[in-house]
Parts: sequence; C-alpha cells; structure tokens
Amino acid sequence: VKMASQAASVVRQVKPILSINREDARRKVLTLYKAWIRQVPISLLTYDIPKSEVDCKRKIREEFKRHAHLTDLRIIDTVIIKGQMELQEVANMWKPTGALMYYWKETWEKKPTDFMSKFLSGQD
Repeated sequence: VKMASQAASVVRQVKPILSINREDARRKVLTLYKAWIRQVPISLLTYDIPKSEVDCKRKIREEFKRHAHLTDLRIIDTVIIKGQMELQEVANMWKPTGALMYYWKETWEKKPTDFMSKFLSGQD
C-alpha cells in the first residue's frame, strides 16, 4: 500500500514541459496558430502547390481543431513543439512539396462488398 501511494505522489509531481497552466498553453497555441497563418502567403510563393490561400488556412484550422480535445498540459506542450518544428520545416523549405500535399490526401472509398456494387464499379 505504501508503494502505491509513493507512485501516485510521483505521478502528481511531474512538471509540464513548457506551459505552467491552461491559460499559458492556450496562449502558446494561439501564437503558433497565428504564426502558421502568417506563413501561408510566403509558403505559397516558395512552394508550387495547387492550393489557394483560403484552402491552406482552412487546412491549418482543421489541423488545430483536430487537437482541440486535448486536456493534459504535457500532451498539449508536445503537440505545440511538433507544430513549431513543422512550421520551421515549412518556413525553411526543408519539407518537400509532396510531404506538404499529404495534408490534402484523398480519402479512400470503401470497396464494394455486394454483387451489384461490384458489378457497377467494374470489379470482378
């Protein structure tokens, strides 16, 4: 029983990576978001991708909203660090165009399972 209480106290004493509290984490996320939005016009000039500025900003918003459910400060800080590294790769043109286009990958349609759907799609 004593070991369990010691382990629980160790878990509670783990410090966050960057953020002190939720407000600090929120401020850092918003700063990163603004940096990404400011980088869009520059990236469109340097990378030759067939997307508009509106498409890029929409995709950035989608990526940030994908992580909106996170509550643990350490995980939020880790995602912030990854986002900063990704932004640095894009800003310095270390990321190839194909890797950038991966964010707009097409979704795969499920293969038909019944006879009529297979027939209409041209499968055996």
